[in-house]
Amino acid sequence: MSKRVLPAIRSRAVWLIAGITVACVAAPLAASADELPTRKPGLWEIRMLDSATKAAGMTMQQCTDAATDKDMTSNLSPMAKQSCSRHEVRKTAAGYMTDAVCTVNGMSMTSHSDVTGDFNSAYTVQVTSKTSGTPSGVPRETTMTVEAKWLGPCKPDQKPGDIVMPGGFKINITDMQKLKGLLPK
Repeated sequence: MSKRVLPAIRSRAVWLIAGITVACVAAPLAASADELPTRKPGLWEIRMLDSATKAAGMTMQQCTDAATDKDMTSNLSPMAKQSCSRHEVRKTAAGYMTDAVCTVNGMSMTSHSDVTGDFNSAYTVQVTSKTSGTPSGVPRETTMTVEAKWLGPCKPDQKPGDIVMPGGFKINITDMQKLKGLLPK
């Protein structure tokens, strides 16, 4: 594999993991004292941006309904309880604030998020995280902005839980529940 291709693959993998983290870790956070609102049913476009440069990292689309959002919270919460020593959601004057400390495969991630918006037409999540225990041994700090906007009804070939990643790769968030057993302990 060429030396230029490997960094591109790593970069895409980091954004894919970030996307899955936003989709899977944010939902269980809703199980704490305050709760994030349920998103309006339909098709949502979710863009992840590097907060420092505002450069687009990844854009995906997710088809959802009230039952899928609720299912994400109740079914993925045990995964968060197993890997997160802390996960809190607090209502603020501007929206919501989340804090989490999670460990997976020897890597520990501490994250803080500020969530603003109405969950009917658009919302924004500002995420700051620090990961330690990385393979390189160097802690990694990341800031990311997630911008989500409602596009309308899901497309005819989509079902709630479908996420269309860059390049057309499609996964269903409810199917990810089946994969949680594959995560390293």
